[in-house]
Amino acid sequence: MRAATSIPGKIVSVTTVPAGANNYVSEIPRGRRLRIIDIGGQQAVDFLAFDLANTDIRCNNANSIKLNRTIYVTKGFELYSDVAEVLMTVVEDTVGRHDTIGGACSSQVNKLRYGIGGTCACRDNFLVALSKRGMSARDIHANVNFFMNVPVQADGSAEIVEGLSTEMTFLTRLSDEI
Repeated sequence: MRAATSIPGKIVSVTTVPAGANNYVSEIPRGRRLRIIDIGGQQAVDFLAFDLANTDIRCNNANSIKLNRTIYVTKGFELYSDVAEVLMTVVEDTVGRHDTIGGACSSQVNKLRYGIGGTCACRDNFLVALSKRGMSARDIHANVNFFMNVPVQADGSAEIVEGLSTEMTFLTRLSDEI
């Protein structure tokens, strides 16, 4: 935890999402940084990003993968929009791998994968969070899963496996200025 909290700079806001809250919404102005800390380890943060001035412009994982030439988010990775604008840039990463292909879980997919119905799911969390901004299911796009580990094998197979984080931190910024 010391490494996660010892990064220099002025702290503008600190928010801890309490257990059971399951979503967090924030506007992050250009030039500000967002630090995501996996306090207990083995968590995943399903993440959507939009242009504040026009929420029709949103993070596009396919563009981000093509333009970064990797499926794994780590230091230096830029999150591109669907019109190829950089929305955020990873400026520090102590995990080394975050997922761009696993997508958000849903109660429907959880039922098929695990045989359990009615589970709390990321898609439902997105719907609650987006409703706070007057947005809806149409605004859910392919998300980034911070701290989630989805290795892809040489034959193209992929599986969600145990995450690599143990109380790690992840930073992003919205512009090249510090």
